[in-house]
Amino acid sequence: MSIAAILANPASGKDIRRLVAHGSVFDNQEKVRMVRRLILGLEKAGVTKILYMPDGYAIVPRALNAISPSIPVEPVEMPIRNNQTDTTTAAGIMETLGAKCLVVLGGDGTSRAACKGSVAIPVLPLSTGTNNVFPIMGEATVAGLAAGLVACGRLPVEACCYRSCMFDILINDEVVDMALVDAAVYDDVFLASKAVWHMEKVPQLFMTRCSAGSIGLSAIGGQLRSIRPEEPLGLALRLGEGSPVVVTAAIAPGMFADVPICGVSEMAPGQLFHIDTSPGLIALDGEREVEIRSGARASIRLNTEGPLVIDVGKTMDLARIEGLFRQPS
Repeated sequence: MSIAAILANPASGKDIRRLVAHGSVFDNQEKVRMVRRLILGLEKAGVTKILYMPDGYAIVPRALNAISPSIPVEPVEMPIRNNQTDTTTAAGIMETLGAKCLVVLGGDGTSRAACKGSVAIPVLPLSTGTNNVFPIMGEATVAGLAAGLVACGRLPVEACCYRSCMFDILINDEVVDMALVDAAVYDDVFLASKAVWHMEKVPQLFMTRCSAGSIGLSAIGGQLRSIRPEEPLGLALRLGEGSPVVVTAAIAPGMFADVPICGVSEMAPGQLFHIDTSPGLIALDGEREVEIRSGARASIRLNTEGPLVIDVGKTMDLARIEGLFRQPS
């Protein structure tokens, strides 16, 4: 029996801020739609059973209201505490129950928690919007095909995935946290929960990839240059007044800011970039914060040890080779 598992983020900090700012957790309906396509892709690839993690938003049960898969889709039994330890617990349970592949909803924080809970099987992240490091947003069916082909043993994970880039945050030469997406340095340590919405307070910005039109801070660099996500490159940006280059960044749903760019540097894997704002705050993808205390040495480093990411084009080609699609006659 080939089993794939779906993990849902039960308590996203980003969701909480959206609730405060907009009156609703706006992206959960999109998660429901993506899960429907994800399940159909897993089924098409030959998965015989799907396990899923229960969550407070009932994302998978709501997705099942609109489709009737021919394979069992069952929740795992576990206590829900509404924090990231739930994801770690669920990943371990699913591996014990025979899952051969985990598909993670909600982006990088959930992916890291899943990796901590299960290290023996592939963890494939599926972004739902603003965590735009994963170039798979509207391709949930393809994610299901990739995960299904891996779970069934028809293809090795390397055949349809690549390693994403991420950042190490170093304080006094010690790694204190990591981020898979944008890391912004702030000169105000009291901005924590709303940091991503205050671009005028950002002297430095680091990105693992850039894509024009992306939602979120990556939109800033995406208008300067294009970086293919599988390339182990990043950008270090200096922001400030008086620059001849001004780009428009989407900093929150429906909120935009004109951001002047003072300088741009490409980041190679392993290269350290010194952060000269101290004391200050590093906000990782707008969700977690690392404080820089007075006198501390702070730097950021790009590496290529992030979670696996689905290569959409390659997966589609492999799915055709595997006979999952027929070419139009």
